Amino acid sequence: MQCYRDLVNYLSSGMILAGLWHLYYHKKVQRAYGRYLGFSPQIRTVPARLGWFLLELPSLLIPLLLMLTSHKPSTMGKHLLLGTFCIHYFQRTFVYSLLTRGKPSPVVVMASGTVFCSVNGFLQGHYLLHCAKFDDAWSADYRCKTGLLLFCVGMAINIHSDYILRNLRKKGEIVYRIPTGGFFEYVSGANFLGEIVEWFGYAIATWSYPGIAFAVYSLCFIGPRAFYHHRFYREKFKDYPNLRKALFPFIC
Repeated sequence: MQCYRDLVNYLSSGMILAGLWHLYYHKKVQRAYGRYLGFSPQIRTVPARLGWFLLELPSLLIPLLLMLTSHKPSTMGKHLLLGTFCIHYFQRTFVYSLLTRGKPSPVVVMASGTVFCSVNGFLQGHYLLHCAKFDDAWSADYRCKTGLLLFCVGMAINIHSDYILRNLRKKGEIVYRIPTGGFFEYVSGANFLGEIVEWFGYAIATWSYPGIAFAVYSLCFIGPRAFYHHRFYREKFKDYPNLRKALFPFIC
């Protein structure tokens, strides 16, 4: 398959603009899912586990299909795709979604997320397999090493934070408790911080426009949610730690 570089650039630019739009649009009202989902019989929902599975699956499936149908993919691009992007979405699809104890997800949120994951899965996979030009020494380059280190650190923070959140309540409970341990000692959105660090690490490791576009989109999309969670905790719990920040330790 040839490289559709113009399409890659258009999709990457569109992703950045979509992230900035989301940041502006949701600066006053958080998107209605999870704890911010109102109770209305008119809102159609799917079980949390099924919703997350269907939402995350395209980000894993599409890059894998691109690899299977590519005759001469970029070797380094393939390794980066498998070692970062696909391993993240394997964890999200087959581990996180099957263990989550979240609330049912609105169908419209699941559908829009599935569309985004499909487009992004194609964008990252196509770029790394057919457009990226890595020389044989790229794996030793400081950008690749730094990016992969950040990705691994971010993924560890994300997985550990999800584990803490998942074990805050017993099966069937709908109560909220103050998360403690790990990076929750520093920020209210430790799971979001981990994922943001992951994708900026990925952007550095791939040194690509699609990579930085996805990192910026992730920051704009899940970053505000950390601030809403922070406000939620502070309003609900009078003993919430005063020194804990929303998203970035010791900053904000």
